[in-house]
Amino acid sequence: MADYPKTFNMKNTFAGIAEGITDQIVIENILTGYFNPDLDINWLQPRKDETDINRSSNYGGWTQVFDYCQSSAFKEAFQFNEYIIIHIDTDVSEAQHYNVPQRDENGDFPPEQLIQKVIEKFKGLIGKDFYSKYAEKIIFAIAVHSIECWLLPLYYTDNKKSKIINCLGTLNQAVSKSHGFTIDAEKKNPEYYRTISQKYCKNKTFMALYQANPSLAIFIDEIKGRNIQIEEDD
Repeated sequence: MADYPKTFNMKNTFAGIAEGITDQIVIENILTGYFNPDLDINWLQPRKDETDINRSSNYGGWTQVFDYCQSSAFKEAFQFNEYIIIHIDTDVSEAQHYNVPQRDENGDFPPEQLIQKVIEKFKGLIGKDFYSKYAEKIIFAIAVHSIECWLLPLYYTDNKKSKIINCLGTLNQAVSKSHGFTIDAEKKNPEYYRTISQKYCKNKTFMALYQANPSLAIFIDEIKGRNIQIEEDD
């Protein structure tokens, strides 16, 4: 298991663990839109230090999310951060070591049920006793089936805004017309994600759109349930 750095700033409202840098960008813009002020998120995994800035945006992945959540650095992070956001996509949840089924004999699980199964996976990784102690400080950002699905309400007003399958392809159809580029699934450009998700930074826009995607709505409902107050800097 990786040896993660153990230095944190005292004291952050939010820290975060995500699959990659592009996911961090989307989540940052979502939180800015929800809370209204600009937020400084202490990203624990992958870290955005000088080494990571020039890395491929694919640095990270779901295996690193799982590894970090089992590390001593994860446990120590609660001393220095009020809340820790854990992001993961469910597109490969049936892969070995992830091992969360997406369906049973009755068909595909609805997003709510699949998310609960992923949370149970995390409880096992984190340790049930430790999880119980800090459950109110852990906020899951589980995207069904990818974080690109969370961006569709920005570009579609029909049923496509609520899609959970093949979201990158659907998103690319829209952004190629709006912005003149498409996202490469193998080498995601962070600046593309910054451009695509920028409109979520506006509170009015975000609040009008987020409920169109079921797993994004669940993420926001988790935040609402904490009644978090953000103090703006003078």
